[in-house]
Amino acid sequence: MTGPVIGARGETFIHPTAMVDSQAELDVGVEVGPWAIIGPRVNVGGGTNVGPRVLIERDTLVGEDCLIANGAVLGTDPQDLKYKGEESSLEVGDRTVIREFATLNRGTRASGKTVIGSDCLIMAYTHVAHDCELGNHVILANAVNMAGHVIIQDWAIVGGMTPIHQFVRIGAHAFVGGGSRITKDIPPYCRAAGSPPKLYGLNSVGLERRGVSLDVRRALKKAYREIFQSDKTISEVVQEAGLEVNQVPEVGHLVKFIQDSERGVTT
Repeated sequence: MTGPVIGARGETFIHPTAMVDSQAELDVGVEVGPWAIIGPRVNVGGGTNVGPRVLIERDTLVGEDCLIANGAVLGTDPQDLKYKGEESSLEVGDRTVIREFATLNRGTRASGKTVIGSDCLIMAYTHVAHDCELGNHVILANAVNMAGHVIIQDWAIVGGMTPIHQFVRIGAHAFVGGGSRITKDIPPYCRAAGSPPKLYGLNSVGLERRGVSLDVRRALKKAYREIFQSDKTISEVVQEAGLEVNQVPEVGHLVKFIQDSERGVTT
Protein backbone atom coordinates (compact mmCIF):
# COMPACT_ATOMS: atom_id res chain seq x y z
CA MET A 1 0.00 0.00 0.00
CA THR A 2 1.18 3.54 -0.73
CA GLY A 3 0.57 6.86 0.96
CA PRO A 4 -2.88 8.40 1.46
CA VAL A 5 -4.57 11.22 -0.34
CA ILE A 6 -4.29 14.02 2.20
CA GLY A 7 -7.10 16.56 2.55
CA ALA A 8 -6.40 20.08 1.38
CA ARG A 9 -6.83 21.69 4.80
CA GLY A 10 -3.53 20.55 6.32
CA GLU A 11 -1.35 17.69 7.44
CA THR A 12 -2.12 14.44 9.19
CA PHE A 13 0.00 12.20 11.37
CA ILE A 14 0.39 8.57 10.29
CA HIS A 15 2.48 6.27 12.44
CA PRO A 16 5.27 4.60 10.46
CA THR A 17 3.85 1.13 11.16
CA ALA A 18 0.33 2.04 9.98
CA MET A 19 -0.87 1.03 6.51
CA VAL A 20 -3.08 3.44 4.57
CA ASP A 21 -4.38 2.55 1.13
CA SER A 22 -3.72 4.92 -1.74
CA GLN A 23 -7.49 5.21 -2.29
CA ALA A 24 -8.12 6.38 1.28
CA GLU A 25 -8.66 10.07 2.02
CA LEU A 26 -7.61 11.57 5.34
CA ASP A 27 -8.60 15.12 6.14
CA VAL A 28 -6.69 17.71 8.17
CA GLY A 29 -5.58 16.73 11.66
CA VAL A 30 -6.28 13.01 11.38
CA GLU A 31 -4.03 10.84 13.55
CA VAL A 32 -3.43 7.19 12.68
CA GLY A 33 -1.86 5.08 15.40
CA PRO A 34 0.60 2.17 15.33
CA TRP A 35 -0.33 -0.87 13.24
CA ALA A 36 -3.65 0.60 12.15
CA ILE A 37 -4.91 -0.41 8.70
CA ILE A 38 -7.09 1.87 6.55
CA GLY A 39 -8.30 0.31 3.33
CA PRO A 40 -9.60 1.54 -0.01
CA ARG A 41 -12.40 4.08 -0.37
CA VAL A 42 -12.23 5.07 3.28
CA ASN A 43 -12.75 8.77 4.04
CA VAL A 44 -11.76 10.00 7.52
CA GLY A 45 -12.87 13.48 8.59
CA GLY A 46 -10.66 16.14 10.12
CA GLY A 47 -9.52 15.79 13.71
CA THR A 48 -10.41 12.10 13.99
CA ASN A 49 -8.07 9.84 15.96
CA VAL A 50 -7.66 6.32 14.61
CA GLY A 51 -6.08 4.33 17.43
CA PRO A 52 -3.57 1.50 17.47
CA ARG A 53 -4.46 -1.71 15.63
CA VAL A 54 -7.71 -0.30 14.28
CA LEU A 55 -8.95 -1.82 11.03
CA ILE A 56 -11.14 0.26 8.71
CA GLU A 57 -11.41 -2.27 5.92
CA ARG A 58 -13.07 -0.39 3.06
CA ASP A 59 -15.97 1.74 1.79
CA THR A 60 -16.36 3.65 5.04
CA LEU A 61 -17.03 7.31 5.78
CA VAL A 62 -15.95 8.52 9.23
CA GLY A 63 -16.92 12.05 10.28
CA GLU A 64 -14.91 14.76 11.98
CA ASP A 65 -13.44 14.67 15.50
CA CYS A 66 -14.22 11.00 16.10
CA LEU A 67 -12.23 8.68 18.35
CA ILE A 68 -11.73 5.08 17.24
CA ALA A 69 -10.02 3.16 20.02
CA ASN A 70 -7.53 0.30 20.03
CA GLY A 71 -8.56 -2.79 18.09
CA ALA A 72 -11.91 -1.55 16.79
CA VAL A 73 -12.94 -3.01 13.42
CA LEU A 74 -15.02 -0.96 10.97
CA GLY A 75 -16.30 -1.45 7.45
CA THR A 76 -15.97 -5.22 7.22
CA ASP A 77 -18.26 -7.46 5.16
CA PRO A 78 -21.74 -8.07 6.58
CA GLN A 79 -22.24 -11.37 8.39
CA ASP A 80 -25.21 -12.32 6.25
CA LEU A 81 -25.45 -15.42 4.05
CA LYS A 82 -27.42 -13.39 1.50
CA TYR A 83 -24.46 -11.07 0.96
CA LYS A 84 -22.85 -11.81 -2.39
CA GLY A 85 -20.16 -9.15 -2.54
CA GLU A 86 -22.33 -6.25 -3.71
CA GLU A 87 -21.09 -2.73 -3.02
CA SER A 88 -22.12 -1.37 0.36
CA SER A 89 -20.83 1.07 2.93
CA LEU A 90 -20.58 2.17 6.55
CA GLU A 91 -21.17 5.79 7.58
CA VAL A 92 -20.18 7.26 10.96
CA GLY A 93 -21.14 10.81 11.93
CA ASP A 94 -19.12 13.54 13.64
CA ARG A 95 -17.73 13.37 17.21
CA THR A 96 -18.68 9.73 17.66
CA VAL A 97 -16.57 7.58 19.98
CA ILE A 98 -16.01 3.91 19.13
CA ARG A 99 -14.24 2.06 21.91
CA GLU A 100 -11.98 -0.97 22.04
CA PHE A 101 -12.77 -4.02 19.91
CA ALA A 102 -16.18 -2.82 18.74
CA THR A 103 -17.14 -4.21 15.32
CA LEU A 104 -19.22 -2.29 12.76
CA ASN A 105 -20.17 -4.06 9.52
CA ARG A 106 -21.14 -2.52 6.20
CA GLY A 107 -24.66 -2.89 4.80
CA THR A 108 -26.14 -5.30 2.27
CA ARG A 109 -28.22 -4.74 -0.84
CA ALA A 110 -31.26 -4.36 1.44
CA SER A 111 -30.33 -0.76 2.27
CA GLY A 112 -26.80 -0.46 0.93
CA LYS A 113 -25.31 0.92 4.12
CA THR A 114 -24.98 0.83 7.88
CA VAL A 115 -25.33 4.26 9.51
CA ILE A 116 -24.08 5.58 12.86
CA GLY A 117 -25.10 9.13 13.73
CA SER A 118 -23.14 11.96 15.32
CA ASP A 119 -22.18 12.29 19.01
CA CYS A 120 -22.69 8.58 19.69
CA LEU A 121 -20.78 6.43 22.18
CA ILE A 122 -20.21 2.84 21.08
CA MET A 123 -18.56 1.10 24.03
CA ALA A 124 -16.11 -1.79 23.99
CA TYR A 125 -16.98 -5.12 22.35
CA THR A 126 -20.25 -3.82 20.89
CA HIS A 127 -21.35 -5.24 17.54
CA VAL A 128 -23.32 -3.16 15.03
CA ALA A 129 -24.53 -5.46 12.26
CA HIS A 130 -25.36 -4.85 8.61
CA ASP A 131 -28.02 -2.32 7.63
CA CYS A 132 -28.44 -0.99 11.17
CA GLU A 133 -29.26 2.68 11.65
CA LEU A 134 -28.33 4.63 14.78
CA GLY A 135 -29.47 8.20 15.28
CA ASN A 136 -27.54 10.96 17.04
CA HIS A 137 -26.47 10.90 20.70
CA VAL A 138 -27.04 7.14 20.99
CA ILE A 139 -25.17 5.27 23.73
CA LEU A 140 -24.51 1.52 23.46
CA ALA A 141 -22.84 0.14 26.59
CA ASN A 142 -20.28 -2.65 26.59
CA ALA A 143 -21.02 -5.78 24.55
CA VAL A 144 -24.38 -4.76 23.12
CA ASN A 145 -24.96 -7.14 20.21
CA MET A 146 -27.19 -5.94 17.38
CA ALA A 147 -28.55 -8.16 14.64
CA GLY A 148 -29.17 -6.74 11.18
CA HIS A 149 -31.62 -3.96 10.27
CA VAL A 150 -31.99 -2.64 13.83
CA ILE A 151 -33.01 1.02 14.15
CA ILE A 152 -32.13 3.02 17.26
CA GLN A 153 -33.44 6.57 17.35
CA ASP A 154 -31.83 9.74 18.77
CA TRP A 155 -30.76 9.86 22.43
CA ALA A 156 -31.57 6.21 23.18
CA ILE A 157 -29.38 4.34 25.67
CA VAL A 158 -28.90 0.56 25.68
CA GLY A 159 -27.29 -1.13 28.69
CA GLY A 160 -24.45 -3.61 28.41
CA MET A 161 -24.66 -7.28 27.41
CA THR A 162 -27.96 -6.72 25.59
CA PRO A 163 -28.75 -8.68 22.42
CA ILE A 164 -31.16 -7.00 19.98
CA HIS A 165 -33.17 -9.06 17.48
CA GLN A 166 -33.10 -8.18 13.79
CA PHE A 167 -35.53 -5.50 12.57
CA VAL A 168 -36.21 -4.27 16.13
CA ARG A 169 -36.63 -0.51 16.65
CA ILE A 170 -35.70 1.34 19.83
CA GLY A 171 -37.40 4.71 20.08
CA ALA A 172 -35.97 8.15 20.79
CA HIS A 173 -34.94 8.84 24.40
CA ALA A 174 -35.66 5.24 25.41
CA PHE A 175 -33.57 3.60 28.13
CA VAL A 176 -32.93 -0.17 28.02
CA GLY A 177 -31.47 -1.82 31.11
CA GLY A 178 -28.35 -3.96 30.84
CA GLY A 179 -28.68 -7.69 30.23
CA SER A 180 -32.07 -7.37 28.58
CA ARG A 181 -33.05 -9.48 25.56
CA ILE A 182 -34.83 -7.28 23.05
CA THR A 183 -37.14 -9.05 20.59
CA LYS A 184 -39.85 -6.39 20.17
CA ASP A 185 -39.81 -2.64 19.60
CA ILE A 186 -39.08 -0.40 22.60
CA PRO A 187 -41.35 2.68 22.50
CA PRO A 188 -39.76 6.13 22.56
CA TYR A 189 -39.39 7.98 25.88
CA CYS A 190 -39.82 4.74 27.89
CA ARG A 191 -37.69 2.61 30.23
CA ALA A 192 -37.47 -1.12 29.62
CA ALA A 193 -35.54 -4.00 31.17
CA GLY A 194 -35.61 -7.75 31.57
CA SER A 195 -35.55 -10.97 29.60
CA PRO A 196 -38.14 -10.81 28.18
CA PRO A 197 -38.26 -7.04 28.75
CA LYS A 198 -41.09 -5.07 30.30
CA LEU A 199 -41.78 -1.34 30.42
CA TYR A 200 -41.13 0.52 33.66
CA GLY A 201 -42.60 3.93 32.93
CA LEU A 202 -41.20 6.95 31.19
CA ASN A 203 -37.51 7.81 31.07
CA SER A 204 -38.37 10.89 33.11
CA VAL A 205 -34.85 11.59 34.37
CA GLY A 206 -33.40 11.42 30.87
CA LEU A 207 -36.11 13.68 29.45
CA GLU A 208 -35.56 16.27 32.18
CA ARG A 209 -31.79 16.21 31.69
CA ARG A 210 -32.26 16.87 27.98
CA GLY A 211 -34.41 19.91 28.59
CA VAL A 212 -37.81 18.49 27.68
CA SER A 213 -40.38 20.84 29.19
CA LEU A 214 -42.57 19.91 32.13
CA ASP A 215 -45.71 20.29 30.00
CA VAL A 216 -44.39 17.82 27.42
CA ARG A 217 -43.35 15.37 30.13
CA ARG A 218 -46.82 15.56 31.65
CA ALA A 219 -48.45 14.96 28.26
CA LEU A 220 -46.20 11.96 27.67
CA LYS A 221 -46.97 10.58 31.13
CA LYS A 222 -50.70 10.90 30.46
CA ALA A 223 -50.31 9.18 27.07
CA TYR A 224 -48.22 6.41 28.66
CA ARG A 225 -50.95 5.69 31.21
CA GLU A 226 -53.66 5.70 28.55
CA ILE A 227 -51.73 3.42 26.19
CA PHE A 228 -49.96 0.97 28.48
CA GLN A 229 -52.04 0.95 31.67
CA SER A 230 -55.50 0.72 30.16
CA ASP A 231 -57.86 -2.25 29.91
CA LYS A 232 -58.26 -1.47 26.21
CA THR A 233 -56.01 -2.83 23.49
CA ILE A 234 -53.11 -0.67 22.39
CA SER A 235 -54.66 -0.20 18.95
CA GLU A 236 -57.91 1.06 20.50
CA VAL A 237 -56.13 3.50 22.77
CA VAL A 238 -53.86 4.74 19.98
CA GLN A 239 -56.89 5.57 17.84
CA GLU A 240 -58.42 7.54 20.71
CA ALA A 241 -55.17 9.43 21.33
CA GLY A 242 -55.58 11.46 18.16
CA LEU A 243 -56.51 14.67 20.01
CA GLU A 244 -53.18 14.77 21.87
CA VAL A 245 -51.21 13.95 18.73
CA ASN A 246 -52.03 17.28 17.13
CA GLN A 247 -51.17 19.23 20.28
CA VAL A 248 -47.90 17.62 21.44
CA PRO A 249 -45.41 16.43 18.77
CA GLU A 250 -43.70 14.06 21.20
CA VAL A 251 -47.00 12.28 21.89
CA GLY A 252 -47.55 12.12 18.14
CA HIS A 253 -44.14 10.50 17.72
CA LEU A 254 -44.97 7.92 20.40
CA VAL A 255 -48.31 7.07 18.80
CA LYS A 256 -46.90 6.84 15.26
CA PHE A 257 -44.03 4.65 16.47
CA ILE A 258 -46.55 2.19 17.88
CA GLN A 259 -48.74 2.32 14.78
CA ASP A 260 -45.74 1.61 12.53
CA SER A 261 -44.49 -1.36 14.54
CA GLU A 262 -44.07 -4.60 12.60
CA ARG A 263 -42.55 -6.76 15.34
CA GLY A 264 -44.91 -5.66 18.09
CA VAL A 265 -44.25 -3.31 20.98
CA THR A 266 -42.82 -4.14 24.39
CA THR A 267 -45.40 -3.45 27.12
